[in-house]
Amino acid sequence: MNIAGKTAVVGLGQTEFSKNSGRTELKLALEATLAALRDAGIEPSEVDGFSSYSVDKVPEYEIARLLGCKEVNFFSQVPHGGGAACGPLLHAAMAVATGVAKTVVVYRAMNERSWYRFGTGSYGFSDSPIFQHVNYGWYMPHGFHTPAGWIGMFAQRYMHEYGATTEDFGRISVAARDFAATNPNAFFYEQPITLADHAASKWICEPLRLLDCCQESDGAVAMVITSAERAKDLPNKPVYINGAAQGIAPGQQEMTSFYRPSITGLPEMGIVAKRLYAQSGLTPQEIQTAVLYDHFTPFVMPQLEEFGFCARGEAKEFVRAGHHARGGKLPINTHGGQIGEAYIHGMNGIAEGVRQVRGQSVNQVENVKNVLVTAGTGVPTSALIVSDQEAE
Repeated sequence: MNIAGKTAVVGLGQTEFSKNSGRTELKLALEATLAALRDAGIEPSEVDGFSSYSVDKVPEYEIARLLGCKEVNFFSQVPHGGGAACGPLLHAAMAVATGVAKTVVVYRAMNERSWYRFGTGSYGFSDSPIFQHVNYGWYMPHGFHTPAGWIGMFAQRYMHEYGATTEDFGRISVAARDFAATNPNAFFYEQPITLADHAASKWICEPLRLLDCCQESDGAVAMVITSAERAKDLPNKPVYINGAAQGIAPGQQEMTSFYRPSITGLPEMGIVAKRLYAQSGLTPQEIQTAVLYDHFTPFVMPQLEEFGFCARGEAKEFVRAGHHARGGKLPINTHGGQIGEAYIHGMNGIAEGVRQVRGQSVNQVENVKNVLVTAGTGVPTSALIVSDQEAE
C-alpha cells in the first residue's frame, strides 16, 4: 500500500524559540499541541494518536491526559534522535491511512539549552554491557566525545576527495543566517553574517568552526495529521504527505559509521531519497525548495548529492553558484535552519516545509508545490515530501 497522498498536515503550532524557556518541556509540548489543534479547528478530545522521537522526556500518555483525550489508539516513539525527525509523520501517515487512528499529533519539545546540552561530550556512559556504551568506548578515549568531532571526520574526508573547502561550508552558514535575519521567529533575527565572519569564528573541531554548528535551543513544535478526505473540510489548506521514508544503510552506526568503504556520502539518505521519489512520483527537478538538516554545515552537501540535486562531489559548485541561497534555483532552509532559527531537533524544519506549501513562510519561495524535508545525518534517518496536491 502506498501511503502517498492519503493524509495531510492540517494544524501547525509552536512556541517561541529561546535559550531559556522558563517552563517545563511538558508545558512547552502542550502549548505547541494546543496551538496546532486550534490551527486545525479540531478539539483536543478528538486526538487518538501521538508520535514523537527519542531523546524525548515528554510522555504521550501525559499529554493525552492533560488534553482530555477519550480513546488513544496509536502511539509511537522513533529512535535515533534527530535522524528520526520525519519518522513521526511517516508513522502518523501509516496509522491514519490504515485506519488505526483518525487524528494524530506529532510533537517535539525540548529545553536543550537551559536543561541539558547535546554537545557537552558527557552522556552518562558507564562501565556497563549496554551496546551504546561499549560502542562509544572505542572512540571516546581518542577524543571523539562530541557530535562535532564525529562529523569532523566525515567532513575532512569529503574535502580531501572532492576539493571542497571550509569556505564552502561557510557559504551554507551565510545563506542560513541570511534567511534567519528576515524571520522574526529566528533567534538570529536581524543578525546576518558574512564569509569573513565565518572564517573568523573559532575552531570547534577542525574543519568545523563555531558558525558551522547548529544552535542549542528551548522550544516546541507540534503538528496535526488526519486523512486527506477530512482535511478538505478543515480551515487550512491541506499539506499532503506525498512521501515519507526511513533508512538504514550497510555499515550503519550512530554518528560513527567510519568503517564503510567510503565515508564521503550518506547512503542511508540515498535509500530514503529513492523511496520518496518512488512514492511521490516526483523527480528532483519538481522540488521547489528543501529543508536539509543542518546540525553541521558539511552534511548539507552530501544531502544535495544523495537527493540528485547535483552529481556526487559537485555540491561545492552548487553552493558556490548560490543555488542554495535566497533567489537560487533550490533555496534551502528558508526559515534559517537549525543554524539560524533554532535547533528543535529538526521539527521546526518540518514546520517550515508546511508553511512553504501553505504560502505562509516569511521567506516564501514562488510557486511552491513540493517541498523536501530531511532529518538528521550520520544516523539512521528519515525524510518527507509535502505537497499542495495529492499524489496521483
